[in-house]
Amino acid sequence: MTDSIRASHILRNLDGRSIEDALKEIKDIKTAIDGGAEFADQAKENSDCPSSRSGGDLGDFGRGMMVAPFEDAAFGLEIDEVSGPVETEFGYHLILRTA
Repeated sequence: MTDSIRASHILRNLDGRSIEDALKEIKDIKTAIDGGAEFADQAKENSDCPSSRSGGDLGDFGRGMMVAPFEDAAFGLEIDEVSGPVETEFGYHLILRTA
C-alpha cells in the first residue's frame, strides 16, 4: 500500500454556482481532457483552487492529509490516470495522479 502520492486537481466550487452547474462544468472539463486537452492547461483556465497557478499541482501528500472522498479517489488512481468527478465539501474535483 502506498503511503504517499503526488497529484494535481481541478476544483469547481459552489461559490456563486449551483451544485448542478458545478457538476456540469467539471464533466465538460473532463470531456475536454479525455479529448486531448492538457490537464495543467485546464487547471490554469478552470480551477477555483489557488493551485491552478501551478497547473493544479498539489505536491506530495500522504493518507490523512486530504478530505476522505478526495483521498480515496486519489489513492485509487493509477499514475497518469484522471478521475471522474469527485464530490467533497469544497465542490467537484478532477484528480490526476502524477506519482
